[in-house]
Amino acid sequence: MLENNIQEILFSEEQLKTRVNEIARQIEADYAGKEIMLIGILRGSFVFMADLCRAIRLPCTLDFMSVSSYGSGTTSSGQIQIIKDLSEDISGRHVIVIEDILDSGNTLSYLLNILEHRHPADLRLCALLDKPDRRIRPVELNYCGYSIPDAFVVGYGLDYAEKYRNLPYIGILKPEVYGG
Repeated sequence: MLENNIQEILFSEEQLKTRVNEIARQIEADYAGKEIMLIGILRGSFVFMADLCRAIRLPCTLDFMSVSSYGSGTTSSGQIQIIKDLSEDISGRHVIVIEDILDSGNTLSYLLNILEHRHPADLRLCALLDKPDRRIRPVELNYCGYSIPDAFVVGYGLDYAEKYRNLPYIGILKPEVYGG
């Protein structure tokens, strides 16, 4: 059972639902009367983005990118690769990048720079989790679910070796599971 490998639950399913709705209300206030485009960074953001999209009561479109700097490890390699680019043009659009976790900032700094050069009307970042203790590059986070300690977390879309994404909560993975 996946649950046996969880050291501690940080955020319950109910806490996540409440916080997603709060973020949606913030976005609605900031973009009242406008159409927004949500860009999900695959794969980790898909659960958060699906819930957030359903909670936002504004016209919105969706697109996805896949960017990697981790490979199969638990820490960033520093080498950033776009695996899947956007299908839509973002020029002149109100874009919110949806990410599961803001960690070192290396990948998101690189990605936001690329997107900024595509001339959106504005570009903001929404991350479910923020690990400020791991930050190497400064990245402006406009919408944040929770700030968390430097621990290896899984669930609600976040994985270890492509497992644990389906847990309905966010928990700290036991270090012996990933060799930490």
